[in-house]
Amino acid sequence: MIPELHIGRDGAARAEAPWADGDRRGPSKHLKLVLLGLALAAAAILFAASNDRLSRFVAGWNADPAQTAKAAKQKAIAKLITETETDSIVPAAEGADAVARNALLPLSTLPVEAARPFTMPTISLAQATNAQRCLTQAIYYEAATESDAGQAAVAQVILNRMKHPAYPNTVCGVIYQGSSRPGCQFSFACDGSMRRPPVPALWRRSAEIARAALSGHVEASVGMATHYHANYVLPRWAPKLTKIEQIGAHIFYRWPGSWGKPRAFSDAYAGAEFIPAFSQLYQGGSAAADALPGEAIAAPGAPPPRDPTDHRADNDVGGRVDVSKGWVPNIPDPAQSQSRFDSLTSQQGAAAAPESQPGS
Repeated sequence: MIPELHIGRDGAARAEAPWADGDRRGPSKHLKLVLLGLALAAAAILFAASNDRLSRFVAGWNADPAQTAKAAKQKAIAKLITETETDSIVPAAEGADAVARNALLPLSTLPVEAARPFTMPTISLAQATNAQRCLTQAIYYEAATESDAGQAAVAQVILNRMKHPAYPNTVCGVIYQGSSRPGCQFSFACDGSMRRPPVPALWRRSAEIARAALSGHVEASVGMATHYHANYVLPRWAPKLTKIEQIGAHIFYRWPGSWGKPRAFSDAYAGAEFIPAFSQLYQGGSAAADALPGEAIAAPGAPPPRDPTDHRADNDVGGRVDVSKGWVPNIPDPAQSQSRFDSLTSQQGAAAAPESQPGS
């Protein structure tokens, strides 16, 4: 400390410490408090290094709030899925027993809140085509014989999932989620159903429903539904979700609580639509003993089904003409083709002939 100079009443100057008129133990007391604080901080750091929970708390001081919120959201979603779904692909009931038990599950008395319309963004022709194809496949193989409303409800579930943080954010991603293993999200993608060639008339109707759904149509009757199943099976997760509606043979559900409200469906469309190769899909098991009751058994070596709108010969392995660019397919006149070919080859031959050297 630097002494302070004080003038006394007698005029004499005296040098005194700043705490001369106060607590003379002041500097040592304050210093002890500072040292004690430093010691406690050092102890906390050492303890945090050996304690995972506290270390995460200390690390959280400098964490990015957006990343922290995202991690918390993902953790909540994982907890929700654990509580409401199951990895078991064996239903709790089937057949008439399932129909009766499904009828006993009460419908929600809360108002059904319609989803916001989704319009496929203009990214590329390939992306739009893939999304349209994936959605058509799902509608056809899941609900080909259902009413228009029943098919539109299936499409609505897929679009609802696409907007929910619990699922992929593309149309094809939602439909083919888990399709490389048993128990995938949509059974047609892994039970061998796609080996059955589509019925052209039913395929065209499913394609129309898919186009409407990707152009803003909303099936309001199922609201924010993210799940459905046929009434002749009772999945183990059904009693844990909120039952909304039954259309035809399908019963529709939403997540319980706030996760099933419109505000939760906030994820943006991610683009990059991808259709997995048929060989990458789980195809119903390799033997009858591995299959569940009613599961389709894949026929070894069976070719994948052909799109009924793709009219071509079996031995046609060529490309396709993109008619959206105004290209018109035509077969040239063989006579004209031959004369043109002869003309070009004669010109090439003349150009390639070696020049005569002087004196040769």
